[in-house]
Amino acid sequence: MIKGENIICISNTSWFGNYAKSTVQILERLAVNNNVLFVEYPFSIKDVISTLRGKQNAPVKRMLGLEKSLQIIDTNVGSKVYDLVMPPVLPLYFLKNEKIFNLLFSINTFIYKQKVKKTIKKLGFENPIVITAYNPFYGLTTLKKLGEKASIYYCYDGVESGFFGKRIFDFENKFSTKVDGIITSSEYLNAEKKKLNANSFVVKNGVDFPVFLPFAKKKVFTNSRKKVGYIGSLDGRFDIETVENAIAKLGNFDFEFTGDLMNVKVRKRLEKYENVKFFPPIKQNNVPKLLATYDVGIIPYLVNEVNKNIYPLKINEYLAVGVPLVMNAFAVLPEFEGIVSIAKNKEDFIAKLLEETQTDTAEKIMDRINFAKSNSWDARTESFSDILAKFI
Repeated sequence: MIKGENIICISNTSWFGNYAKSTVQILERLAVNNNVLFVEYPFSIKDVISTLRGKQNAPVKRMLGLEKSLQIIDTNVGSKVYDLVMPPVLPLYFLKNEKIFNLLFSINTFIYKQKVKKTIKKLGFENPIVITAYNPFYGLTTLKKLGEKASIYYCYDGVESGFFGKRIFDFENKFSTKVDGIITSSEYLNAEKKKLNANSFVVKNGVDFPVFLPFAKKKVFTNSRKKVGYIGSLDGRFDIETVENAIAKLGNFDFEFTGDLMNVKVRKRLEKYENVKFFPPIKQNNVPKLLATYDVGIIPYLVNEVNKNIYPLKINEYLAVGVPLVMNAFAVLPEFEGIVSIAKNKEDFIAKLLEETQTDTAEKIMDRINFAKSNSWDARTESFSDILAKFI
């Protein structure tokens, strides 16, 4: 494990939220022996207005300087992380005219760089390792401008044009060729990134095993009605057709969906069924207890080019509490063959749900738990750290 290093993360998310984030899990563990500065996603003026209207939850007071923009976070593993919130930027990704976008984006990046540089100087972060976590826009514009001794692109998902526009592909491709190295979360992503940068490595997602273990199942539930559970964002990745087919044909199964309803079509299509319930997002520390109430979990992502990149965080979380899992064959994940059920089509999805609930045993529960233990975030962070060491 690397020690005594200064690490800066140019992030595309907030540190806070209801769901586990691989970036957060790794950085809080790296912070045990290193100094870590986490630069929050740059919220826009639009986010400020939306928050003031009660429709969002951006850190407006910190953005506007009414509270300290730089704060110290006490993490779940006993370390401390510096957390920096940026001033509000201009909302630009919707723009179609690239000349106007580039002109205005240069204003955003100027504000961003000045704030980060000022914070680096204040903290005394000399010769830092800069990890850009899925943020090629600000990663590219800050590259080699923060006094870094190593620049790493942490790419944990495939990029999409939906929000950012097609420009994101150019930004990411260019950024990938210029950084010192890339760390991806799946073999598929790694194969793609190696075409752009030979120094590309894989660190797959993990699970906070000690947090989940106390809630692990001890035996198979004997209820006549089986509970199928899903926790996570209900977004464009969600395979409505496959799930609706299962709900309609498995009347003695109850389906529960917990998470952000980002794709309203999901609820419109499914709420008409009596064996379906929707619940709002829950706090991260409540996830293990809820997962353990399921007879079987599901990850019903669409099979498409974008989802091939995914190594879902939830896989190991379901397994850590001993719950069987059925998922679509959306990605190549050979390490899970034999431990989870991978459905080839809609009817196979139903068959796998029936099989997992009818053949589950206490021995299988323990096999899942032991498998998840080997995929802990502690082990993943050690691998991540070993890769960083190659560049310093």
